[in-house]
Amino acid sequence: MSGRARLALCAWAATLAAACALLPLVDPATWILQAAVLLAVQSGVGAVARRVPLARPLTIAVQALVTLMLLTLVFARRQALAGLVPGPQAFQHFADLLRQGGDDIARYAIPAPLESDGIRLMLVGGVLVVGLLVDTLAVTFRSAAPAGLPLLALYSVAAGLSEGGAEWLWFLVAAAGYLTLLLAEGRDRLSQWGRVFGGAPRALGGEQGGAVAPVRTGRRIGAFALGIALVVPLALPAMDGGLLDNARTGGGSGTGGGGTISAVNPLVSLRDSLNVNEDRQVLSVQTDSEDLSDLYLRIVSLDDFDGTTWKPSKRHITAVPEGTFPTPAGLGPDIRRTETRTLVSAADWYAQDWLPMPYPPSGVRVAGNWRYEPVGMTLVGDHGQNTRGLKYEVRSLNVQPTAEQLAAAPRPSAALRREYTELPDSLPEVVRRTAREVTAGAANPYEQAVELQEYFAVNGGFEYDTQVKVGSGSDAIARFLKDKEGFCVHFSFAMAVMARSLDIPARVAVGFAPGSPQADGSVSVGLRDAHAWPEVYFEGVGWTRFEPTPTRGSAPAYTIPDAPGSSVPDPALPSQDAETEPSAAPSTSETCSAQDKKLDACDSETAAALPVTGGDGPKWYAAAAWALAGLVVLLILLAPMLWRLRTRAVRLGAHGRTEADAGPHTLAVWQELNDTAWDLGILPEQSQTPRGAALRIVRLGQLDPAATAAVHRVADAVEQVLYAPRPRLTAGLTEDVRRASAGLRGTAGRGTLLRARFAPRSAVRVTWAVSDRWTALRRRAAAARPAWRRASGQQG
Repeated sequence: MSGRARLALCAWAATLAAACALLPLVDPATWILQAAVLLAVQSGVGAVARRVPLARPLTIAVQALVTLMLLTLVFARRQALAGLVPGPQAFQHFADLLRQGGDDIARYAIPAPLESDGIRLMLVGGVLVVGLLVDTLAVTFRSAAPAGLPLLALYSVAAGLSEGGAEWLWFLVAAAGYLTLLLAEGRDRLSQWGRVFGGAPRALGGEQGGAVAPVRTGRRIGAFALGIALVVPLALPAMDGGLLDNARTGGGSGTGGGGTISAVNPLVSLRDSLNVNEDRQVLSVQTDSEDLSDLYLRIVSLDDFDGTTWKPSKRHITAVPEGTFPTPAGLGPDIRRTETRTLVSAADWYAQDWLPMPYPPSGVRVAGNWRYEPVGMTLVGDHGQNTRGLKYEVRSLNVQPTAEQLAAAPRPSAALRREYTELPDSLPEVVRRTAREVTAGAANPYEQAVELQEYFAVNGGFEYDTQVKVGSGSDAIARFLKDKEGFCVHFSFAMAVMARSLDIPARVAVGFAPGSPQADGSVSVGLRDAHAWPEVYFEGVGWTRFEPTPTRGSAPAYTIPDAPGSSVPDPALPSQDAETEPSAAPSTSETCSAQDKKLDACDSETAAALPVTGGDGPKWYAAAAWALAGLVVLLILLAPMLWRLRTRAVRLGAHGRTEADAGPHTLAVWQELNDTAWDLGILPEQSQTPRGAALRIVRLGQLDPAATAAVHRVADAVEQVLYAPRPRLTAGLTEDVRRASAGLRGTAGRGTLLRARFAPRSAVRVTWAVSDRWTALRRRAAAARPAWRRASGQQG
């Protein structure tokens, strides 16, 4: 195996070794096999390109292009031409997957499910990008030391996210890969000095010769340095968080004096704390409210819809108000309300960063570090505070508007409508059309919201099914409206989007539906009570709850028409009386599907998001045609530069080692020198002798003494080939041409250099070559014509 091939193999191994640090983050870890295969193809392409040989920039470009095609084949073949050539639709799909991957990283606990295409693309694509950088630095440019930077970046990302106790193991693996790469490069460099440093056979008697001493010394130094890196942090007690220190400190989501909270999924802590196949109790609730059917415990509202998913907006947080909370936004004085008191006890294992409370809260008594988000009227833990084993008291308002009050609600302000009715342009038109058709007979926003609720819960033919996939394509909501199967995530997200399409402010609430009454008068809230529901804003009333999910929760009294025979479920009925009733969260029983396990929905379905990007995009063949046309135009524009790079590599890559090939090699490097001068503005003169041409290049190029000597050495070698009976071999002509070319470029201006690179004058030789071949072809055809005529005459 050659030194360059060995170096490429070690670069591949070093990248995989660093990527092993990502293994604890995803389950299962089979993605590493796919990354290894794709990385091997990428490295093999680089080896072939260097073998051709191609210029270094062209080698990197070819590897990058092949990497893009590999990722297209694996992740976007349906959106690509022939499953391999990416176009606009494929790039849009990549963007959607990356956005989905970012959301999944925020949603899932460690280890995240590999079934998430977004996470898998980020893993495999990230390893390929790092592998390309390592291969470029270590193999193409023969500089292995800087290749440690991308390897370190890959390991650092994994180490920063990992919460396991085996970081030291992955550090050893990554460090061993990097040291192997350094040793391979050192061996390759030493071998170029000759047999002494390249390795000698064993001496008689089994003694190892001194030839391998540098390699053995390098190994010892590497092992010693690795040991120091592991041991020194342990010997420095003043340094917290050493390499072998597994202790983790909690981090809050707020700051002591204000700060903000970001779009964090509210049920992450629940999934982090539990992953069991049983309906365990989450909260125990005692309340003085007589209507348990309306005892929804709200965690947070999702009001930011970016076309892919719903999530909480980034909001400012403040200290928890003392006494009574401010009046909820939009609630007028003429709306009937009663205050209820609720005592909540959280399970010892339930570590939720957000505080579940009835909405809207009017006061909270809770111990610990909590912050208040005034827009959503929610409490979020600060500096690692969560609900584990917490007991707290919430005073809340039971707002009881009438249907008449909701129907007569005035139009909300323009600012509120602008914020809470925003929809992406990519929303499929079928969603807007269906919303209009369902609410065709409604006279006001209230009636429209009620019609949407009845469409989903009663008369639309929808079925509640926790085993339906959430969906990750651009038409997820459209597919839900077509298939009419899903669970509360589908129903709540779809109704909120359709309400917004009708210019009705809407958002999605996440929390728990009413639990099951117990013999002691308390209410038990379990994992299967996890739920999501839409909230619609009415001026004068504020945010009001709707319940579109069939067989789940209870429809609010103000949404039930007064007409007899209404099919809306009775709001007085409890949401879960029996263990067999369908639940909001995917079942944690043995029937939990693989897709639900992927979403951790066996514990809490609202952790999932409903991507709804995309819509009616361009036809795949049109996009492919445009992409192909753009590629052809790009290749045409870059053809002179590519031809010049290839020609230079061929001319300077030849080696005149014998008398037979000394002449062609010398003439090739001489022509390369003349073409380089031509590209930089020094026109060739064919009538001059090699010596005269050399003097002219030196004079017009204003070369320094070193470059001048190099030009004359090449000219002398050409004269030997042209005039000497037996030309002698001249070593170092390639380096002389490179030195002379560097001197010419050093005196040229920036504009001249750019033209020489992208529009080289010497590329006209291609036209001359085509013309010569065409002339030769015509001559052969003309010579063959009389013979054909004679043959025809003889047959006649």
